[in-house]
Amino acid sequence: MDRAALADFLRRRREALQPADVGLATGARRRAPGLRREEVAALATMSTDYYTRLEQQRGPQPSPQLLAALARALRLTGDERDYLFRVAGHNPPSPVSAATHVAPALLRVLDRLADTPALILSNLGEILVQNRMAEALFGDRSGHTGLARSEIYRWFTDPAERSRYPEEDRERQSRAQVANLRAAYGSMGPRSRAGELVRALQKISPEFAELWERHEVAQRFADHKTLIHPELGPIELDCQVLFTEDQSQALLVLTAPPRSEGYEKLRLLAVLGNERFPAST
Repeated sequence: MDRAALADFLRRRREALQPADVGLATGARRRAPGLRREEVAALATMSTDYYTRLEQQRGPQPSPQLLAALARALRLTGDERDYLFRVAGHNPPSPVSAATHVAPALLRVLDRLADTPALILSNLGEILVQNRMAEALFGDRSGHTGLARSEIYRWFTDPAERSRYPEEDRERQSRAQVANLRAAYGSMGPRSRAGELVRALQKISPEFAELWERHEVAQRFADHKTLIHPELGPIELDCQVLFTEDQSQALLVLTAPPRSEGYEKLRLLAVLGNERFPAST
């Protein structure tokens, strides 16, 4: 671990960012350039004291998980992320792990979308990051581990996953999930995590196995969809998608036309957040 190089790199990357670059309000006039230490710590979900010690060359060696969080918070490119790992005394992430490093270009767009649901997905259907509105709409998906991190896997193994969609739309959604996985499988190969997902689902889900044999290939995201919220009921939304150049990640933005019922429900969702009401008796 090169403490001096790590501290200098973190400080310089922090000073190169402005609050607007990471979706924060500028606020009062700042005495120093860039982000504050406490802002970086909050973005990386770590204590300010720990981050401060890293910049002061006196902190313990950060774990790979913590480095990945710092790379995301500081909006590092792939090369910058690998450098961060090396000076911290770790090997750069493997291609499998690196695939979950959110593309900075997509993050910059997401940071500017505060009033409508938006999230970034991997090509395996893993939610890499979501804004507050998306969390209010879909719930917090950060607790899933293993194969269950993929919404494709959960769609075919967890009946509750389908409750967000009207019953009449679930067959189309099943086909779209399989077509998306087929596209990822074609680019990543049978020995990849995509191949692992396919083998697991073929054993668990007869529905998946039947759809997989159709060989439908596409990165499908419906232009218009209806999602069912536990308190607000059906919400009709338009879906726009922005892909990275290599198609490995996608930014999904959900909107509704002004003055529509969906628009009014999104406004109410912004107020409710993740609040849930007890069932009436």
